[in-house]
Amino acid sequence: MSDRVTTVVMTRDRWPDLQVSLPHHEPPVVLVDNASADGTPQLVGRHHPDVEVLALTRNLAAPARNLGVEAARTPYVAFADDDSWWSPGALDRAADLLDAHPRLAVVHPRILVGPEERLDGLCAELARSPLPRLADLPGPPIAGFVACGVVVRRNAFLETGGFDAVVAFPGEEERVALDLLAGGWHLTYVEDVVAHHHPSPSRDPGGRRRARIARNHLLTALMRRPWPVVLREVGSVLGGRDLPAARGLLQAVRRSPRALAARRVVPGHVEDLLALLA
Repeated sequence: MSDRVTTVVMTRDRWPDLQVSLPHHEPPVVLVDNASADGTPQLVGRHHPDVEVLALTRNLAAPARNLGVEAARTPYVAFADDDSWWSPGALDRAADLLDAHPRLAVVHPRILVGPEERLDGLCAELARSPLPRLADLPGPPIAGFVACGVVVRRNAFLETGGFDAVVAFPGEEERVALDLLAGGWHLTYVEDVVAHHHPSPSRDPGGRRRARIARNHLLTALMRRPWPVVLREVGSVLGGRDLPAARGLLQAVRRSPRALAARRVVPGHVEDLLALLA
């Protein structure tokens, strides 16, 4: 049992995936169930009594993870989905790095996908991050992460307000990453911290998911980016021929009042980093 890292797992109606992933997790583990209809909370309680289950009465989407973070009693939290888990020793390694680097808020692992364990495409991009190297970081500086496998400093994550209901899911990580950078925190990619992701066969259809990703990227821009950037992002969608992205734009318009109410533009040094990535 770790006294430094709690694993927070988010799930909804995926007991078959949890049967595979939960045995890989080292305690303490908090499972947040988004109002499953398949009996997941009861099944987890029966087969994995050492897992703390937070059974929600409605689907909160990604913000449900916030409740798991609040319930954690360790300084660091490792996120996992019902179809992902951590390699043995990975969380101890991440905790050592967070102990050694007080302004480090996110340790992003090397994620191996599927039974063939191919490198996640995002990880290849993170390893080549063009952001200026910092002497006191254990890996390349980055400006984003994926929540199916990442270790965060609990107090830094809570400082951002956690995942929000405006975006909900997917793409919920982008605004949190921007707020961490704005708060002077660092994010880094570390090759020797390893997570595994075996994408569930019950994932949303590709077109619907792409529309939601486009919607949430635009909403995040509306909440945190300067107006010229927002207009550029909207123009990119309008000028393209991507039907899911166009649907995402319409969905973003409907949620725009809530995004505008939460608007707080990131400082210039964060925009400078994003310009390097662009």
